[in-house]
Amino acid sequence: METGILFRLSEDIEYSKDAVVSRTIIKKTTGTVTLFAFDAGQGLSPHVAPFDALVQILDGECTFSIEDTKHEMRIGDCIILPAGKIHAVEALMPFKMLLTMIKLLEGSMRMAE
Repeated sequence: METGILFRLSEDIEYSKDAVVSRTIIKKTTGTVTLFAFDAGQGLSPHVAPFDALVQILDGECTFSIEDTKHEMRIGDCIILPAGKIHAVEALMPFKMLLTMIKLLEGSMRMAE
């Protein structure tokens, strides 16, 4: 995405019937910012990520599972997905989210502590 241009996150990605759509906003070696649009009933199966990630709900409602805990989320809700923990998401209705992942680079461990 071009820098210095005004845009609205919730309007910058469209729903697609029976699908999950993603659009990378920023992709750097230090992390990514990605928009997602999920149609109702769609989701991401349980998986693990190597870094913490911030999820912000922009539209609709979903359920995020982290290990054995389920969180029902709606517009304006945020959650930090912890690195190394199994998590999954399911759309209760069409929903959009912004996922921000910051990567810890080798050699930067001492600076982050």
